[in-house]
Amino acid sequence: MEKVKELLQLDKEAEETVSRLTIHPHRVGYERSFYNDFGLRGIRVDKVEPGFVSCTFKVPPRLTDKNGNLATGAIANIVDEVGGSAVFVIGVPMKVSVDISISFLGTAKLGVTNLIMNLSQIEFFTIRLGNNRKDELEITSKALGERGGYAGTLVHIRNKATGELIAEGRHSLYGNESSKLLFGNQSSKL
Repeated sequence: MEKVKELLQLDKEAEETVSRLTIHPHRVGYERSFYNDFGLRGIRVDKVEPGFVSCTFKVPPRLTDKNGNLATGAIANIVDEVGGSAVFVIGVPMKVSVDISISFLGTAKLGVTNLIMNLSQIEFFTIRLGNNRKDELEITSKALGERGGYAGTLVHIRNKATGELIAEGRHSLYGNESSKLLFGNQSSKL
Protein backbone atom coordinates (compact mmCIF):
# COMPACT_ATOMS: atom_id res chain seq x y z
CA MET A 1 0.00 0.00 0.00
CA GLU A 2 2.86 2.37 0.83
CA LYS A 3 4.42 1.70 -2.58
CA VAL A 4 1.17 2.71 -4.27
CA LYS A 5 0.97 5.92 -2.22
CA GLU A 6 4.57 6.70 -3.13
CA LEU A 7 3.90 6.19 -6.84
CA LEU A 8 0.86 8.50 -6.74
CA GLN A 9 2.66 11.35 -4.98
CA LEU A 10 3.59 14.31 -7.16
CA ASP A 11 7.15 15.59 -7.03
CA LYS A 12 7.68 19.30 -6.26
CA GLU A 13 7.92 20.31 -9.94
CA ALA A 14 4.73 18.47 -10.92
CA GLU A 15 2.92 19.82 -7.86
CA GLU A 16 3.86 23.39 -8.80
CA THR A 17 2.79 22.85 -12.41
CA VAL A 18 -0.60 21.50 -11.34
CA SER A 19 -1.11 24.32 -8.84
CA ARG A 20 -0.65 26.89 -11.64
CA LEU A 21 -3.47 25.44 -13.74
CA THR A 22 -6.50 27.69 -14.02
CA ILE A 23 -9.69 25.71 -14.43
CA HIS A 24 -12.72 27.90 -14.94
CA PRO A 25 -16.21 26.52 -14.33
CA HIS A 26 -18.09 26.00 -17.56
CA ARG A 27 -21.73 26.39 -18.45
CA VAL A 28 -23.07 22.94 -19.26
CA GLY A 29 -24.38 22.75 -22.81
CA TYR A 30 -22.79 26.05 -23.83
CA GLU A 31 -19.05 25.57 -23.45
CA ARG A 32 -16.50 22.80 -23.53
CA SER A 33 -15.28 21.62 -20.16
CA PHE A 34 -11.65 21.31 -19.10
CA TYR A 35 -12.05 17.55 -19.49
CA ASN A 36 -13.26 17.85 -23.08
CA ASP A 37 -10.60 20.36 -23.98
CA PHE A 38 -7.77 18.39 -22.39
CA GLY A 39 -8.74 14.84 -23.32
CA LEU A 40 -10.50 15.26 -26.65
CA ARG A 41 -9.02 18.35 -28.30
CA GLY A 42 -7.48 17.46 -31.64
CA ILE A 43 -9.80 14.63 -32.67
CA ARG A 44 -10.94 15.27 -36.24
CA VAL A 45 -14.20 13.62 -37.29
CA ASP A 46 -13.77 12.38 -40.86
CA LYS A 47 -16.93 10.39 -41.49
CA VAL A 48 -20.28 9.86 -39.78
CA GLU A 49 -22.94 7.40 -40.88
CA PRO A 50 -25.70 5.74 -38.86
CA GLY A 51 -23.88 3.33 -36.55
CA PHE A 52 -20.39 4.33 -37.74
CA VAL A 53 -17.88 7.07 -36.90
CA SER A 54 -14.36 7.51 -38.27
CA CYS A 55 -11.86 9.98 -36.80
CA THR A 56 -8.18 10.85 -36.96
CA PHE A 57 -6.01 12.05 -34.11
CA LYS A 58 -2.34 13.01 -33.78
CA VAL A 59 -0.77 11.93 -30.49
CA PRO A 60 -0.29 15.12 -28.44
CA PRO A 61 2.33 15.51 -25.69
CA ARG A 62 -0.34 16.15 -23.02
CA LEU A 63 -1.70 12.60 -23.38
CA THR A 64 1.56 10.64 -23.30
CA ASP A 65 3.20 8.61 -20.56
CA LYS A 66 6.81 8.97 -19.43
CA ASN A 67 7.98 6.88 -22.42
CA GLY A 68 6.30 9.11 -24.99
CA ASN A 69 3.50 6.61 -25.71
CA LEU A 70 -0.17 7.51 -25.83
CA ALA A 71 -1.25 6.79 -22.26
CA THR A 72 -3.59 3.85 -21.67
CA GLY A 73 -6.02 6.16 -19.85
CA ALA A 74 -6.17 8.38 -22.93
CA ILE A 75 -6.90 5.30 -25.06
CA ALA A 76 -9.71 4.32 -22.66
CA ASN A 77 -11.13 7.84 -22.91
CA ILE A 78 -11.07 7.67 -26.73
CA VAL A 79 -12.82 4.27 -26.68
CA ASP A 80 -15.48 5.68 -24.35
CA GLU A 81 -16.14 8.90 -26.26
CA VAL A 82 -15.84 7.68 -29.86
CA GLY A 83 -17.59 4.39 -28.99
CA GLY A 84 -20.53 6.27 -27.50
CA SER A 85 -20.76 8.57 -30.52
CA ALA A 86 -21.56 5.64 -32.83
CA VAL A 87 -24.89 5.09 -31.05
CA PHE A 88 -25.66 8.74 -30.25
CA VAL A 89 -29.02 10.03 -31.50
CA ILE A 90 -29.69 13.78 -31.66
CA GLY A 91 -32.52 14.79 -29.34
CA VAL A 92 -32.15 11.70 -27.13
CA PRO A 93 -30.07 11.75 -23.92
CA MET A 94 -26.63 10.23 -24.32
CA LYS A 95 -26.35 6.60 -23.26
CA VAL A 96 -24.03 5.87 -20.33
CA SER A 97 -21.17 3.41 -20.33
CA VAL A 98 -21.91 0.12 -18.62
CA ASP A 99 -18.80 -1.84 -19.56
CA ILE A 100 -15.62 -1.13 -21.50
CA SER A 101 -13.10 -3.82 -22.36
CA ILE A 102 -9.88 -2.83 -24.12
CA SER A 103 -7.12 -4.94 -25.62
CA PHE A 104 -3.89 -2.92 -25.79
CA LEU A 105 -2.04 -4.37 -28.79
CA GLY A 106 0.59 -1.76 -29.67
CA THR A 107 1.82 1.71 -28.86
CA ALA A 108 1.29 5.08 -30.46
CA LYS A 109 4.27 7.36 -30.06
CA LEU A 110 4.90 11.01 -29.70
CA GLY A 111 7.92 11.80 -31.88
CA VAL A 112 11.12 12.08 -29.86
CA THR A 113 13.48 14.69 -31.27
CA ASN A 114 16.36 14.92 -28.85
CA LEU A 115 17.70 12.81 -26.05
CA ILE A 116 20.44 14.08 -23.76
CA MET A 117 22.64 11.33 -22.38
CA ASN A 118 25.00 11.85 -19.46
CA LEU A 119 27.92 9.58 -20.27
CA SER A 120 30.06 10.96 -17.46
CA GLN A 121 29.86 13.77 -14.96
CA ILE A 122 31.35 16.24 -17.46
CA GLU A 123 30.33 15.10 -20.95
CA PHE A 124 26.87 15.56 -22.44
CA PHE A 125 25.94 14.32 -25.89
CA THR A 126 22.85 15.05 -27.90
CA ILE A 127 21.58 12.15 -29.98
CA ARG A 128 18.91 12.71 -32.60
CA LEU A 129 16.18 10.07 -32.58
CA GLY A 130 13.58 9.91 -35.31
CA ASN A 131 11.92 13.02 -36.61
CA ASN A 132 9.65 15.56 -35.02
CA ARG A 133 6.45 13.73 -35.89
CA LYS A 134 3.47 12.58 -33.93
CA ASP A 135 1.86 9.25 -34.79
CA GLU A 136 -1.45 9.86 -36.48
CA LEU A 137 -4.20 7.51 -35.43
CA GLU A 138 -7.27 6.33 -37.28
CA ILE A 139 -10.14 5.66 -34.90
CA THR A 140 -13.27 3.84 -36.04
CA SER A 141 -16.35 3.02 -34.03
CA LYS A 142 -19.03 0.66 -35.29
CA ALA A 143 -22.36 -0.05 -33.60
CA LEU A 144 -22.74 -3.78 -33.13
CA GLY A 145 -26.42 -3.63 -32.28
CA GLU A 146 -29.06 -2.54 -29.81
CA ARG A 147 -31.57 -4.44 -27.71
CA GLY A 148 -33.90 -2.47 -25.50
CA GLY A 149 -31.86 0.33 -24.02
CA TYR A 150 -28.55 -1.52 -24.39
CA ALA A 151 -26.13 -0.91 -27.23
CA GLY A 152 -22.70 -2.26 -28.10
CA THR A 153 -19.90 -0.74 -30.13
CA LEU A 154 -16.52 -1.90 -31.38
CA VAL A 155 -13.71 0.67 -31.50
CA HIS A 156 -10.44 0.19 -33.38
CA ILE A 157 -7.48 2.53 -32.91
CA ARG A 158 -4.85 2.11 -35.64
CA ASN A 159 -1.63 3.79 -36.65
CA LYS A 160 -2.77 5.53 -39.84
CA ALA A 161 0.62 5.20 -41.59
CA THR A 162 1.34 1.53 -40.81
CA GLY A 163 -2.14 0.10 -40.20
CA GLU A 164 -0.91 -1.40 -36.91
CA LEU A 165 -3.77 -2.02 -34.49
CA ILE A 166 -2.94 -0.08 -31.32
CA ALA A 167 -6.07 -0.98 -29.34
CA GLU A 168 -9.44 -2.65 -29.73
CA GLY A 169 -12.25 -1.61 -27.43
CA ARG A 170 -15.62 -3.20 -26.83
CA HIS A 171 -18.06 -0.75 -25.32
CA SER A 172 -21.50 -1.48 -23.83
CA LEU A 173 -23.88 1.41 -23.15
CA TYR A 174 -27.33 1.83 -21.69
CA GLY A 175 -29.95 4.52 -22.04
CA ASN A 176 -33.60 4.32 -21.12
CA GLU A 177 -35.13 6.71 -23.64
CA SER A 178 -38.59 6.49 -22.13
CA SER A 179 -37.52 7.18 -18.53
CA LYS A 180 -39.17 10.26 -17.07
CA LEU A 181 -36.08 10.70 -14.91
CA LEU A 182 -34.17 11.73 -18.02
CA PHE A 183 -36.68 14.32 -19.21
CA GLY A 184 -36.66 16.93 -16.52
CA ASN A 185 -39.63 18.18 -14.53
CA GLN A 186 -41.92 15.17 -14.87
CA SER A 187 -42.24 12.98 -11.81
CA SER A 188 -40.99 9.42 -11.75
CA LYS A 189 -43.41 6.51 -11.31
CA LEU A 190 -40.65 4.25 -10.01
